[in-house]
Amino acid sequence: MTKYIGILTAGGDSPGLNAAIRGVGKTAFGYYRMQVIGFRDGFRGLVDNRTLRLDANNLAGILTVGGTILGTSRDKPHRMVVGGKVRDMTDVILENYEANHLDALVCLGGGGTQKNALRLMEKGLNIITMPKTIDNDVAMTDTTFGFDTALGIATEAIDRLHSTAHSHHRIIVVEIMGHRAGWLALGAGLAGGADVILIPELPYDTEKVAEAIRKRVRSGRNFSIVAVAEGAMSLEEGEIFRAAETRKQKAKKKSEKKAARAELEKLAQRRANHTMRLSRQLEEMTGLESRVTILGHLQRGGTPSAADRLLATRLGTACTDLINQEMYGVMVAARGEGTEPVPLDRVAGKRKLIPPDHPWLASARRVGTNLGD
Repeated sequence: MTKYIGILTAGGDSPGLNAAIRGVGKTAFGYYRMQVIGFRDGFRGLVDNRTLRLDANNLAGILTVGGTILGTSRDKPHRMVVGGKVRDMTDVILENYEANHLDALVCLGGGGTQKNALRLMEKGLNIITMPKTIDNDVAMTDTTFGFDTALGIATEAIDRLHSTAHSHHRIIVVEIMGHRAGWLALGAGLAGGADVILIPELPYDTEKVAEAIRKRVRSGRNFSIVAVAEGAMSLEEGEIFRAAETRKQKAKKKSEKKAARAELEKLAQRRANHTMRLSRQLEEMTGLESRVTILGHLQRGGTPSAADRLLATRLGTACTDLINQEMYGVMVAARGEGTEPVPLDRVAGKRKLIPPDHPWLASARRVGTNLGD
């Protein structure tokens, strides 16, 4: 009996999404004789039942293309804006799942997508996910597709900034994506030879950063590259956020949880220009001219690297193998050169952060990189 697979991409776009779609699709209809239906623009397309039948024609030539041919959105099934109101659209999704005669739904995304997929699984749908994000912070997988490409882009940016920093005797502060996890900033900073690397996992002392730059000046090096993750915090900011997070975790009443979320949102808004403020502080404290480069969405775009194409294809083909075996409720994790199905409830709601004993941190300290701690 022919199986019908639904597939969608959710959250931010990421290099390798099309390679993963292709891996699922070509394995499904070329190897297992399954049918594949794509849903446009993430969970929103599943609610609106906007579909695209995937076949050899529309999967041709997409391996090297960035973004996603299905489109994406950050809509959540249980809290979706419809008609100007926030509504739970889970029942509509269940209806469309049945209407399309699906045997399984494949969700490609980061941490938020894993949580949304788990909710749908708990409602009775056959769900399989794959880990996608340039931040590399999805739990229970060695790596995520999209990370390698973004790492290369950020590293190249730091390489290019070295020449202007050296020529003008400046501090160049380069902001790299990563709200809660610093994998991208640490990896690119280490590979690009940044003099200072600031990540969310290690709240920094601004004075120690400034002193590291002044020390370089005293030794005759009148420029510095500071790689900072967008979620990096000073020691003072870190204490405030930790206290707010603790209040949120301890909140029991709905009103208390709502107030705690609002407090965290306000704190996040106040940090919107964090990198610019840090740049001004370092300029004042060191006497060196300071300039900011924010890489932003540049890190998400473009042709996926060979490593990301390989990883996405590996995960996509393994995903279809699991569907053929009727193994659902799992994320297809990268494990060494292979893959491993990990139960979704072990992934959702968790985040892979840089541990304090990670080899990348040890290497950064060995080569004299200042981490602000």
